[in-house]
Amino acid sequence: MSSITGTLVKMPAALETPVAYQLALGEERVALNPLIGQSITLTHTGNIYCDACGRKTSKSYSQGHCFPCMKKLARCDMCIMKPETCHYFEGTCREPEWGDSHCMVPHIVYLANTSGLKVGITRATQIPTRWIDQGATQALPIFRVATRQISGLVEVALAELVADKTNWRAMLKGDESPLELKMDAARLIPEIQARLADLSLRFGAEAIVPLDESPVEIRYPVTQYPTKIASHNFDKNKTVSGVLLGIKGQYLILDSGVINLRKFTGYEVSFG
Repeated sequence: MSSITGTLVKMPAALETPVAYQLALGEERVALNPLIGQSITLTHTGNIYCDACGRKTSKSYSQGHCFPCMKKLARCDMCIMKPETCHYFEGTCREPEWGDSHCMVPHIVYLANTSGLKVGITRATQIPTRWIDQGATQALPIFRVATRQISGLVEVALAELVADKTNWRAMLKGDESPLELKMDAARLIPEIQARLADLSLRFGAEAIVPLDESPVEIRYPVTQYPTKIASHNFDKNKTVSGVLLGIKGQYLILDSGVINLRKFTGYEVSFG
Protein backbone atom coordinates (compact mmCIF):
# COMPACT_ATOMS: atom_id res chain seq x y z
CA MET A 1 0.00 0.00 0.00
CA SER A 2 1.33 3.44 -0.89
CA SER A 3 1.75 6.00 1.89
CA ILE A 4 -1.09 8.42 2.62
CA THR A 5 -0.98 11.59 4.72
CA GLY A 6 -3.78 13.33 6.55
CA THR A 7 -5.04 14.62 9.87
CA LEU A 8 -5.96 11.97 12.42
CA VAL A 9 -9.47 11.71 13.78
CA LYS A 10 -11.10 9.02 15.91
CA MET A 11 -11.16 5.61 14.21
CA PRO A 12 -14.59 4.84 12.72
CA ALA A 13 -15.79 1.43 13.88
CA ALA A 14 -18.73 -0.82 13.00
CA LEU A 15 -20.28 -3.41 15.32
CA GLU A 16 -19.46 -6.58 13.42
CA THR A 17 -17.87 -9.82 14.63
CA PRO A 18 -15.20 -8.75 15.21
CA VAL A 19 -15.53 -4.94 15.24
CA ALA A 20 -14.53 -3.51 11.84
CA TYR A 21 -12.11 -0.57 12.15
CA GLN A 22 -10.92 2.09 9.75
CA LEU A 23 -8.01 4.50 10.03
CA ALA A 24 -9.24 8.04 9.32
CA LEU A 25 -6.69 10.50 7.91
CA GLY A 26 -8.47 13.59 6.68
CA GLU A 27 -10.90 12.38 4.02
CA GLU A 28 -9.02 9.10 3.54
CA ARG A 29 -10.25 5.85 5.09
CA VAL A 30 -8.17 2.69 5.35
CA ALA A 31 -9.67 -0.64 6.43
CA LEU A 32 -7.46 -1.82 9.28
CA ASN A 33 -8.71 -5.35 10.00
CA PRO A 34 -7.09 -6.78 6.83
CA LEU A 35 -3.74 -5.30 7.94
CA ILE A 36 -3.58 -7.27 11.20
CA GLY A 37 -0.44 -9.39 11.11
CA GLN A 38 1.33 -6.90 8.83
CA SER A 39 3.96 -4.28 9.61
CA ILE A 40 2.66 -0.69 9.59
CA THR A 41 4.27 2.72 10.15
CA LEU A 42 2.72 5.99 11.27
CA THR A 43 4.87 9.13 11.13
CA HIS A 44 3.85 12.46 12.62
CA THR A 45 4.83 15.25 10.20
CA GLY A 46 5.14 17.74 13.06
CA ASN A 47 1.97 19.58 12.05
CA ILE A 48 -1.08 19.78 14.33
CA TYR A 49 -4.40 21.28 13.20
CA CYS A 50 -7.42 22.19 15.30
CA ASP A 51 -10.24 19.69 14.83
CA ALA A 52 -12.79 22.50 15.08
CA CYS A 53 -11.45 25.50 13.15
CA GLY A 54 -8.57 23.94 11.20
CA ARG A 55 -6.03 26.44 12.56
CA LYS A 56 -2.45 25.16 12.81
CA THR A 57 -1.44 24.93 16.45
CA SER A 58 1.75 24.11 18.29
CA LYS A 59 -0.12 22.09 20.92
CA SER A 60 -3.37 20.16 21.06
CA TYR A 61 -5.91 20.75 23.83
CA SER A 62 -9.01 18.73 24.79
CA GLN A 63 -8.40 16.00 22.20
CA GLY A 64 -7.62 18.00 19.10
CA HIS A 65 -8.37 21.69 19.69
CA CYS A 66 -6.32 24.86 19.53
CA PHE A 67 -6.20 27.01 22.67
CA PRO A 68 -8.83 29.59 21.55
CA CYS A 69 -11.32 26.83 20.62
CA MET A 70 -10.62 24.99 23.85
CA LYS A 71 -11.57 28.14 25.76
CA LYS A 72 -14.73 28.98 23.82
CA LEU A 73 -16.33 25.73 22.60
CA ALA A 74 -19.00 23.97 24.65
CA ARG A 75 -17.53 20.58 23.74
CA CYS A 76 -14.39 21.56 25.68
CA ASP A 77 -16.16 22.81 28.82
CA MET A 78 -15.69 20.97 32.13
CA CYS A 79 -19.36 19.93 32.11
CA ILE A 80 -18.56 17.52 29.28
CA MET A 81 -16.32 15.60 31.69
CA LYS A 82 -18.76 16.13 34.57
CA PRO A 83 -22.23 16.27 33.01
CA GLU A 84 -23.92 16.62 36.38
CA THR A 85 -22.47 20.17 36.48
CA CYS A 86 -24.33 21.24 33.30
CA HIS A 87 -25.14 24.96 33.47
CA TYR A 88 -27.35 25.21 30.36
CA PHE A 89 -30.40 26.28 32.39
CA GLU A 90 -28.39 29.05 34.02
CA GLY A 91 -27.98 30.67 30.61
CA THR A 92 -24.19 30.32 30.70
CA CYS A 93 -23.69 27.56 28.12
CA ARG A 94 -20.82 28.52 25.79
CA GLU A 95 -22.86 27.45 22.74
CA PRO A 96 -26.58 27.05 23.48
CA GLU A 97 -27.33 25.66 20.01
CA TRP A 98 -24.64 23.00 20.44
CA GLY A 99 -26.11 22.25 23.85
CA ASP A 100 -29.54 21.82 22.25
CA SER A 101 -28.25 19.15 19.87
CA HIS A 102 -25.76 17.38 22.15
CA CYS A 103 -26.90 17.80 25.75
CA MET A 104 -30.63 18.50 25.74
CA VAL A 105 -31.33 15.21 23.99
CA PRO A 106 -32.00 11.65 25.24
CA HIS A 107 -29.05 9.90 26.88
CA ILE A 108 -28.49 6.32 27.93
CA VAL A 109 -27.10 5.20 31.29
CA TYR A 110 -25.45 1.81 30.88
CA LEU A 111 -23.38 -0.85 32.59
CA ALA A 112 -20.36 -2.19 30.72
CA ASN A 113 -17.54 -4.66 31.09
CA THR A 114 -14.31 -2.87 30.18
CA SER A 115 -11.61 -3.48 32.76
CA GLY A 116 -14.37 -4.89 34.93
CA LEU A 117 -17.85 -3.60 35.75
CA LYS A 118 -18.41 0.12 35.18
CA VAL A 119 -21.23 2.59 34.73
CA GLY A 120 -21.28 5.04 31.83
CA ILE A 121 -23.45 7.48 29.89
CA THR A 122 -23.75 8.46 26.26
CA ARG A 123 -26.15 10.10 23.84
CA ALA A 124 -28.72 7.60 22.61
CA THR A 125 -27.40 8.13 19.08
CA GLN A 126 -23.88 7.10 20.14
CA ILE A 127 -24.73 3.47 20.85
CA PRO A 128 -22.81 1.23 20.22
CA THR A 129 -19.99 3.61 19.20
CA ARG A 130 -19.31 4.72 22.77
CA TRP A 131 -19.01 1.13 23.99
CA ILE A 132 -16.57 0.23 21.23
CA ASP A 133 -14.46 3.34 21.89
CA GLN A 134 -14.13 2.27 25.53
CA GLY A 135 -13.13 -1.28 24.63
CA ALA A 136 -16.20 -2.79 26.31
CA THR A 137 -16.74 -6.51 25.71
CA GLN A 138 -20.30 -6.35 27.09
CA ALA A 139 -22.76 -3.51 27.57
CA LEU A 140 -26.30 -3.15 28.90
CA PRO A 141 -28.48 -0.02 28.68
CA ILE A 142 -30.35 0.40 31.98
CA PHE A 143 -31.98 3.87 31.77
CA ARG A 144 -33.07 6.26 29.07
CA VAL A 145 -33.01 9.83 30.40
CA ALA A 146 -34.11 13.18 29.04
CA THR A 147 -30.84 15.15 29.13
CA ARG A 148 -27.11 14.80 29.61
CA GLN A 149 -27.27 16.47 33.02
CA ILE A 150 -29.78 13.92 34.30
CA SER A 151 -27.67 11.06 32.96
CA GLY A 152 -24.72 12.50 34.86
CA LEU A 153 -26.70 12.70 38.09
CA VAL A 154 -27.77 9.04 37.74
CA GLU A 155 -24.18 8.07 36.94
CA VAL A 156 -22.90 9.87 40.04
CA ALA A 157 -25.34 7.87 42.18
CA LEU A 158 -24.22 4.57 40.65
CA ALA A 159 -20.54 5.57 40.81
CA GLU A 160 -20.78 5.36 44.59
CA LEU A 161 -21.29 1.61 44.10
CA VAL A 162 -19.31 0.75 40.96
CA ALA A 163 -16.43 2.20 38.91
CA ASP A 164 -17.16 4.95 36.38
CA LYS A 165 -13.79 4.84 34.63
CA THR A 166 -11.92 2.25 32.58
CA ASN A 167 -8.45 1.08 33.56
CA TRP A 168 -7.07 1.25 30.02
CA ARG A 169 -3.99 -0.80 30.83
CA ALA A 170 -6.10 -3.65 32.17
CA MET A 171 -8.48 -3.30 29.21
CA LEU A 172 -5.58 -3.81 26.79
CA LYS A 173 -4.26 -6.94 28.48
CA GLY A 174 -7.12 -9.10 27.27
CA ASP A 175 -10.84 -9.70 27.16
CA GLU A 176 -12.40 -9.48 30.59
CA SER A 177 -14.18 -12.44 32.17
CA PRO A 178 -17.87 -12.35 31.21
CA LEU A 179 -20.22 -10.63 33.66
CA GLU A 180 -23.91 -11.16 34.34
CA LEU A 181 -24.88 -7.56 33.61
CA LYS A 182 -28.61 -8.14 34.11
CA MET A 183 -27.91 -9.50 37.58
CA ASP A 184 -25.57 -6.58 38.31
CA ALA A 185 -28.30 -4.13 37.26
CA ALA A 186 -30.87 -5.92 39.44
CA ARG A 187 -28.47 -5.61 42.37
CA LEU A 188 -27.43 -1.97 41.86
CA ILE A 189 -30.63 -0.19 40.84
CA PRO A 190 -32.51 -0.81 44.14
CA GLU A 191 -29.52 0.71 45.95
CA ILE A 192 -30.14 4.09 44.29
CA GLN A 193 -33.94 4.00 44.24
CA ALA A 194 -34.29 6.91 46.67
CA ARG A 195 -31.96 9.04 44.52
CA LEU A 196 -33.94 8.13 41.40
CA ALA A 197 -37.18 9.12 43.11
CA ASP A 198 -35.73 12.51 44.05
CA LEU A 199 -34.55 13.09 40.47
CA SER A 200 -37.97 12.15 39.10
CA LEU A 201 -39.60 14.68 41.43
CA ARG A 202 -37.09 17.33 40.33
CA PHE A 203 -37.17 16.73 36.57
CA GLY A 204 -40.50 14.95 35.97
CA ALA A 205 -41.79 11.41 35.98
CA GLU A 206 -40.75 10.78 32.37
CA ALA A 207 -37.20 12.10 32.81
CA ILE A 208 -35.79 8.69 33.79
CA VAL A 209 -37.16 5.58 32.10
CA PRO A 210 -35.92 2.11 33.14
CA LEU A 211 -34.99 -0.17 30.24
CA ASP A 212 -35.32 -3.92 29.90
CA GLU A 213 -32.84 -4.85 27.19
CA SER A 214 -30.44 -7.69 26.53
CA PRO A 215 -26.68 -7.26 26.95
CA VAL A 216 -24.65 -6.58 23.81
CA GLU A 217 -21.56 -8.72 23.27
CA ILE A 218 -18.60 -7.08 21.51
CA ARG A 219 -15.55 -8.85 20.07
CA TYR A 220 -12.40 -7.12 18.88
CA PRO A 221 -9.94 -7.98 16.10
CA VAL A 222 -6.99 -8.97 18.30
CA THR A 223 -4.64 -11.88 17.62
CA GLN A 224 -2.38 -11.24 20.62
CA TYR A 225 -2.72 -9.06 23.70
CA PRO A 226 0.39 -7.47 25.27
CA THR A 227 1.62 -8.86 28.57
CA LYS A 228 3.34 -5.56 29.35
CA ILE A 229 1.90 -2.22 28.24
CA ALA A 230 4.32 0.19 26.52
CA SER A 231 2.74 3.35 25.13
CA HIS A 232 3.76 5.18 21.94
CA ASN A 233 3.51 8.97 21.94
CA PHE A 234 3.93 11.18 18.86
CA ASP A 235 5.06 14.05 21.10
CA LYS A 236 8.09 11.99 22.14
CA ASN A 237 8.74 9.92 19.02
CA LYS A 238 7.37 10.99 15.66
CA THR A 239 7.53 7.50 14.14
CA VAL A 240 5.52 4.55 15.39
CA SER A 241 6.00 1.21 13.66
CA GLY A 242 5.51 -2.48 14.27
CA VAL A 243 3.40 -5.47 13.43
CA LEU A 244 -0.30 -4.76 13.98
CA LEU A 245 -1.52 -7.41 16.42
CA GLY A 246 -4.98 -6.02 16.98
CA ILE A 247 -7.29 -3.12 17.72
CA LYS A 248 -9.39 -2.49 20.81
CA GLY A 249 -11.15 0.67 21.89
CA GLN A 250 -9.26 3.45 20.10
CA TYR A 251 -5.92 1.68 20.53
CA LEU A 252 -3.72 0.05 17.94
CA ILE A 253 -1.90 -2.90 19.49
CA LEU A 254 1.54 -3.37 17.91
CA ASP A 255 4.34 -5.76 18.76
CA SER A 256 6.31 -2.61 19.72
CA GLY A 257 3.65 -1.11 21.99
CA VAL A 258 0.19 0.47 21.92
CA ILE A 259 -1.04 3.86 20.75
CA ASN A 260 -4.29 5.67 21.52
CA LEU A 261 -5.11 7.32 18.19
CA ARG A 262 -7.95 9.37 19.62
CA LYS A 263 -5.45 11.15 21.89
CA PHE A 264 -3.72 12.50 18.78
CA THR A 265 -6.74 13.93 17.00
CA GLY A 266 -5.58 16.77 14.79
CA TYR A 267 -2.06 15.44 14.32
CA GLU A 268 -0.98 15.22 10.67
CA VAL A 269 0.28 11.69 10.09
CA SER A 270 1.66 9.66 7.20
CA PHE A 271 0.62 6.01 7.14
CA GLY A 272 2.06 3.13 5.21
